[in-house]
Amino acid sequence: MTATSEQAERFTEGGLLWPLLTLAAPLVATQLLQTLYNVADTFWVGRLGSDAVSALSFSWPIVFLLVSVGGGMTAAGTILVSQNTGAEKDGRVSHVAGQTLVFVTGLSVAISVVGYLVAPSLLALVGTTPGTAIHEMAVTYTRYVFLGLWFMLGFFVFQALLRGWGDTKTPMYLMVGSVALNVVVDPVAILGFADNPLFAWLGLEWLAADALAATGFTGLGVEGAAIATVGSRGLAAAVGLWLLFSGRVGIELSAADLRPELATVRRIVDVGAPLSVEQSTQALSVAVMTALVALVGSDAVAAYGVGSRFTSLVWLPMVGMGMAVETVVGQNLGAGKRGRARRTVLLASAILVAAFLAAAALTVAFAPAIVGVFVTGEGAAAVVGYGTDFLRIVAPTWAVMAGFHMMNGAFHGAGSTRLSMALGLLAMWGFRAVAAAVLVVGLDMGALGAWYGIAASNVVATVAAAVFFLRGRWLEDVVTEDGESAAAAEESPTDEDAVGV
Repeated sequence: MTATSEQAERFTEGGLLWPLLTLAAPLVATQLLQTLYNVADTFWVGRLGSDAVSALSFSWPIVFLLVSVGGGMTAAGTILVSQNTGAEKDGRVSHVAGQTLVFVTGLSVAISVVGYLVAPSLLALVGTTPGTAIHEMAVTYTRYVFLGLWFMLGFFVFQALLRGWGDTKTPMYLMVGSVALNVVVDPVAILGFADNPLFAWLGLEWLAADALAATGFTGLGVEGAAIATVGSRGLAAAVGLWLLFSGRVGIELSAADLRPELATVRRIVDVGAPLSVEQSTQALSVAVMTALVALVGSDAVAAYGVGSRFTSLVWLPMVGMGMAVETVVGQNLGAGKRGRARRTVLLASAILVAAFLAAAALTVAFAPAIVGVFVTGEGAAAVVGYGTDFLRIVAPTWAVMAGFHMMNGAFHGAGSTRLSMALGLLAMWGFRAVAAAVLVVGLDMGALGAWYGIAASNVVATVAAAVFFLRGRWLEDVVTEDGESAAAAEESPTDEDAVGV
């Protein structure tokens, strides 16, 4: 039995619950660690004042917008690797992995150049005022991130390929080291040594006041946050590449796998381009929402940034389980087990809907305290007020979105990326942006209009996804060896396939 056959059996035979949870748990941990990059930046930059937090809030949607283009292609690697693993095609797994790495590398260079050049203009479009401190800080942070974009996408590729293979622990271990480095370097790079609260918390005020403060380093502000984040991501990307070429992680790349093959690249683009559009749509929607909220004021923008970051943190189990569903569905459809793929989605949805009903209740109850953790200093009271409204309006829709993410994970795993893209366009542009614009501008509801627009779009997206999931056409979009879409014949459940969850 080959390594690919053994790997496929983990998810295509036997019970579903334990394999799904063991795959999802490291993904949740990795996503938590990933989010800690932004949380650490927000926390320490918040010590500089609300203007600095607003600068990062303006920057994130721009970075996310251009990163999402490469992110869609990395997700294509997950889909193609998972389906070839389920079909037990050893040679194709390494080939697809190598082609994904080469294509995303070239794409990241192009995005870096474009992002660096257009950052000032894009930031002005989402609401910053050129010449102001907020605009200048946002430009600095954004440009540094784009200079180090390959480090970010390089690790994303490594993580995506291993996820398709079914290994989510190795990327998690790498992320632990990278985040630990960032957490240590971030406060020093942002605030310097003198009067840095980090040293007070560690009981090392004397060291900061004497030996370290003597260097005269007073911190780089938001520029330091970007440098610390890019540097720590670079370490994880370098180690990940070494593991792929060493063969220590199941997938083993060779020089032959890196020679571009037009047919495979086309397949990656065919599957990944709709995902890039989907992710870009989400990012652009965030940018548009930021611009709408900016009409209310910079305090509302800061609250939107904090609320969105906290929502991203709470959603980590949802995102992680959605990724696990993507892998398990992809491998089972590659193996021709359509009924098992469908049951995976239903099981994951049931678990997460219950969990997020509880999470939403706690968030609504403690919303002011949650927002207050991220913002101190001048203007904090206004930011907390806006942020509290955001959480109390949006959090009740989290349970609904849990079902959406599980169904969307299934569409991704099946290769139905055009369907997923269409749902994203409907939710983000057909409803969220329009509804928010009407409520904020037309009805003059201020920030509340934006918050209600977000909540309503979450419900619309889930209802639309459920319609297509129940119709079942997504089960027919498996990517075959020749690149065409073809349904695997529905097999009669065997005793093994009918094992309970």
